[in-house]
Amino acid sequence: MDRALTSRFDTLSTLSPFRYRHRSSLTITRRFAPAIVCGKRSPIDGVSDELNLIASQNLDQAPARRRARSAFVDLQLQLDHCLFKKAPIGIRTEEWYERNSKGEEIFCKSWLPKSGEEIKAAVCFCHGYGSTCTFFFDGIAKQIAGFGYGVYAIDHPGFGLSDGLHGHIPSFDDLAENAIEQFTKMKGRPELRNLPRFLLGQSMGGAVALKIHLKEPQAWDGLILAAPMCKISEDVKPPPLVLKALILMSTLFPKAKLFPKRDLSDFFFRDPSKRKLCEYDVICYDDQTRLKTAVELLNATRDIEMQVDKVSLPLLILHGDADKVTDPTVSKFLHEHAISQDKTLKLYPGGYHCILEGDTDENIFTVINDIVAWLDARVAPK
Repeated sequence: MDRALTSRFDTLSTLSPFRYRHRSSLTITRRFAPAIVCGKRSPIDGVSDELNLIASQNLDQAPARRRARSAFVDLQLQLDHCLFKKAPIGIRTEEWYERNSKGEEIFCKSWLPKSGEEIKAAVCFCHGYGSTCTFFFDGIAKQIAGFGYGVYAIDHPGFGLSDGLHGHIPSFDDLAENAIEQFTKMKGRPELRNLPRFLLGQSMGGAVALKIHLKEPQAWDGLILAAPMCKISEDVKPPPLVLKALILMSTLFPKAKLFPKRDLSDFFFRDPSKRKLCEYDVICYDDQTRLKTAVELLNATRDIEMQVDKVSLPLLILHGDADKVTDPTVSKFLHEHAISQDKTLKLYPGGYHCILEGDTDENIFTVINDIVAWLDARVAPK
């Protein structure tokens, strides 16, 4: 799940990092200057002082994030969430690191059906901004694997357990290229030989998945997008003057952070009890957006919007119709303009941004079942 606003830059709202629409670039720079300071995580209720101390450490670098995850991993699996409590029995998991072409260690994980069960296809997952494949997605992946699919995922550089400055995206294209590099290795694993391969992307991960498809249009058998970040609505785009100032500042201070920081969890999770569990996702990036990251996200959506008529894979788009983080009309735009001959858009009434983990139990399993049904229809013998 995404833990920061990425595709709605609403200048009329205090939610957006681009809320300075009517101010000069000089004013923006003055307001921005102190934002390099790191925020401190609030204590987690019901957790020992020792664990809270670990969670409150500076997690800018991967070794610290890996220590934090190791300390919390057993606790996370005991959380009162349907994805964890109703996980299928016998799912085989594997975790490892791969060194990419830039020398970064990339965290990789797989979830396979129980031993002896045939794998129908591979599903490769791209997580959203600030997120990781080790928390809520661990439960989502087990559900999909329970239906006979091999699920594979990475943490993007700068996020989760992978190397890189936390929350920093120097280049969105590099993010996509890294995913291609790692997924190519995964697709070459013996258990996936001659099997169909599908991409699954959530929010910003939807943009990564779209970029992957646009870079290698014949390499996949289908594309599944949940609340994808693929276009910025005209009414919330930053004006040209503000955008120029942001680009300039991102060149001067690429790793520095925007403010104000806002708690956006109300806009991600429809179910308050599940929203509360987010605080256990201790390696998520929920600080202010770094300047270069913000500009790269803007550039990525613009690039995808210009190429949306090149999206040709069988396509399933899933979106909550009450999502205030990525606009459902953007999914409608993608569905309308993609040239795919096989394309489906599913809108879920009242659904917020995190339809795969933040809704009622019934609705979460409805979305997962819709994904599995779509996959089953495309891997069945013809």
